[in-house]
Amino acid sequence: MNARKSRRLAAAVMVVGALTVTTACSSAHTGSSAAPSESKVAATTVAVGTAADSTGPAIAEPNAKKGGTVTMIDRDDFSHLDPGNVYLNYNSEISLLFTRGLTGYKMMPDGSSKLVGDLATDTGTTTDGGKTWKFTLKDGVKWQDGTAITSGDVKYSIERQFAPFIKSGPTYIQSWLTGSVDKYRDIYPGPFSGQDLPSVQTPDAKTIVYKFTDVHPDANFTFAMTAYGVVPKAQDTKEAYDKKPFSSGPYQIVSHVTDKSIDLERNPNWDPATDPIRNAYPDKWHMEFGVQAKDSTQRFMADNGTDKTSFSFHNTVDPSFVDQVKADPKLKDRTLNGLTPFVDYYYINNTRITNPKIREALIRAFPHQQTRQLQGGTSYGDYATTYMSPTILGYEQNDAFDTLKKPAGDPEAAKKLLTDANALGTTIVYAYNNTPLQQSVTEAIRIALEKAGFKFVAKPLDAKTYYDSTALIANQYDLYWGGWSADWPTGYTSLQQVWDGRVIADGASNYAHFNDPTISKEMDAAVKIADPVAQGKAWAAIDKELQEKAVSIPDVYQRSLSLYGSGLGGVKFDSLMGLQYPLNIFVK
Repeated sequence: MNARKSRRLAAAVMVVGALTVTTACSSAHTGSSAAPSESKVAATTVAVGTAADSTGPAIAEPNAKKGGTVTMIDRDDFSHLDPGNVYLNYNSEISLLFTRGLTGYKMMPDGSSKLVGDLATDTGTTTDGGKTWKFTLKDGVKWQDGTAITSGDVKYSIERQFAPFIKSGPTYIQSWLTGSVDKYRDIYPGPFSGQDLPSVQTPDAKTIVYKFTDVHPDANFTFAMTAYGVVPKAQDTKEAYDKKPFSSGPYQIVSHVTDKSIDLERNPNWDPATDPIRNAYPDKWHMEFGVQAKDSTQRFMADNGTDKTSFSFHNTVDPSFVDQVKADPKLKDRTLNGLTPFVDYYYINNTRITNPKIREALIRAFPHQQTRQLQGGTSYGDYATTYMSPTILGYEQNDAFDTLKKPAGDPEAAKKLLTDANALGTTIVYAYNNTPLQQSVTEAIRIALEKAGFKFVAKPLDAKTYYDSTALIANQYDLYWGGWSADWPTGYTSLQQVWDGRVIADGASNYAHFNDPTISKEMDAAVKIADPVAQGKAWAAIDKELQEKAVSIPDVYQRSLSLYGSGLGGVKFDSLMGLQYPLNIFVK
């Protein structure tokens, strides 16, 4: 997903064992050369938890204490807080403080994650391969006004996903319940006309049963997305709910001044005994917006006043300060450096560049070393050679075009490919965000491609409408940057959403316009494989096919380098979201 957070894993039959993947921000394309060994990523594990893992309280943070106020400083206000409209990782991360769902991710002491029951007693059960899923709610889960959270609330929360004011969130569950990807609202218009959604059943106040039209072995991971969090019918203010949702978590919003601040205080009716995911150490959270990355970096480095008890979900170290931050031993203990779930690509428009040899020449000529250095060096990311992120179950390292051996590009090999294809002098129209940094990046790309025998035409685009322009089927560009992160850590939302020819449309996520019906069929088969390891291997095989077809240029597996104040403890990096994680933070 571009500039969106997402994730996925496969677990059809309640596989309880560790699934080895690698640890991994909303992709924003902002921001030294490295040896190939620097592109290797350290492994961690994601597991499917048991009912015992799903009981509260959350794992305590060593030496943590309650009390105090934590300040969050960031560039932007949250675009959506209504769960149904939440898709960006930034919005999801704050929602952890006040929105709960059936399942969620429990951070383990070693930094790995485990899928557990959040409101549910476990991660759900299925007896038919994932076509029917059943969840049971825990005792004692309540809304901020003290009323019980019931299965009726959970059903209503799904039904309102069909309402026309829900426009920005994912549509997986809606599609699976109705059997339609694009006409699901025609099949069920939502609850506000008084209609019931029969494919979600509530046999009693604590039981919810979902009946999909096809098998979805990893639906329990889908329910961990914030979009499928709970909303009470009695408190649903529809469009207005986006600014001040009703809490099911440890904190409640007491003030939200758009584009200026949000203040949270404790929800007295949240019971930690029901929650395996959230610690709630601070008494209050004060969040301020309008702080650019350069300013927040300087403030964290200076570490004065309330900045000592401040952190940032999204603002990373400004590229101009990266070397200084990494070289200062006084900042080491409050610096986070982690691999995010995002892969940055330079999409090749397969509609315009139909010859795979020309696409391969673009891949071999691309100057990864130069463009990465301009954007923060090793802190910007690890060189990417695959279309799947190392954070995805089944990822297999492969370097089909020798990117790790020649990260500065191989103009000779590229020129030979063009010569053999009788394509020397092929014009490449490159679209880019018209910012000072991207102007420099564009110049590095121009030099490399012209050296390889291409002609180069640069087309600057307004940053606000960049994706609107590049996401058009009839765009007039051959090459353009884009980021993507899976909605949960399996190949389905990592590869299918981007490379399936059936998702080519204006505004859709197949930015490269790649269309291979054979690969689309292989994707259909892979997503139905119940065993998570076998499914992972199937997606890795598809990734390798995509590499062989040279469909686009993988650039980096994004990294995040960030700071926080010295007066905070328990600040961790969330490898599933690529952001600073709030649930273990405390004031020292």
